[in-house]
Amino acid sequence: MQMSMMIHRKSKRMPELALDPLASVVALLKPRPDIAKMVVGGGRWQVERTALESPFYASVVEGRAHLVVKGHKPVLLRAGDFVMIPEPDGFMMTSEVPPPAGATRLPLATGPGIFRLGPADRPVEMQALVGHCRFGSPDRVLLRSLLPQMVHISGQDRLMALVQLIHDETRDARPARAIILERLLEVLMIEVLRSNPSHARPIGLARGLADPRLAEALRRIHEFNENRLTVARLAREAGMSRSAFFERFRLALGCTPIEYATALRMAVARDLLQRGDLTSAEIAHRVGYGSASAFAVAFLRQQGVPPGVFSKRYRADQPGPLQARRRS
Repeated sequence: MQMSMMIHRKSKRMPELALDPLASVVALLKPRPDIAKMVVGGGRWQVERTALESPFYASVVEGRAHLVVKGHKPVLLRAGDFVMIPEPDGFMMTSEVPPPAGATRLPLATGPGIFRLGPADRPVEMQALVGHCRFGSPDRVLLRSLLPQMVHISGQDRLMALVQLIHDETRDARPARAIILERLLEVLMIEVLRSNPSHARPIGLARGLADPRLAEALRRIHEFNENRLTVARLAREAGMSRSAFFERFRLALGCTPIEYATALRMAVARDLLQRGDLTSAEIAHRVGYGSASAFAVAFLRQQGVPPGVFSKRYRADQPGPLQARRRS
């Protein structure tokens, strides 16, 4: 009986990371839906957004629209196209024939979750499902290694169907709505990263996993089995020289192997600290540090506070039962 309880206790504590690197990073980032709306346009229209704080995505259901994102070439979006901008500084969308300069108009709300662009007396020529999301664990290194600056995918029915499901679920107050939306958004993120063929994948984790040598190194990083994880050791296991492996990794993921490994360890550590059922020593061992003191030093350097302080602050910010009832 005692052995059974110990096994159950251990399995309960295991993080939900018995997955491949792609799925585990998506789960760690904790994507959450924020806004989902239908946008329709007719005539000549333009909408511009600046200083956005949350990732933006859209699927074009009907018609065409120009998308201009800072730092990228303008893109003509057609029906069946999906676009995602993880860290938007701002963007502008216009009708296929843009309006004259100075004719910017704000979208007009025409119903729950529906916004109209362009003159109200013109027939609808463009229809898109637009959403914003946020990340519960916004680690910038992991985020940038996972998602490129912009994703533009055409002709993927699965993506279009997922966006439609998110839109439908957002509009209806159904039981278990929050958890359904979270899972749908996780699946959407994974599907976005799997949709491009291997040779066309932009810089990010999906490109790294498409490279057999880097994929082996990434899986080893995600195992957390090594206290002293070094580039030289990863390079040997990939069958490459240290310099060749380092450059190949950096070009594929947009960060160095140690930057990626450290960001991953800290993200897992934050997740375990938030759960609150492991000691710092247990977490240190779980994420590959040789001692609680070594983990504490690394955590303080990355997060600015010791692990214990981080955990206490997180619990203090969580609403109790009475507060939760008052907010609902």
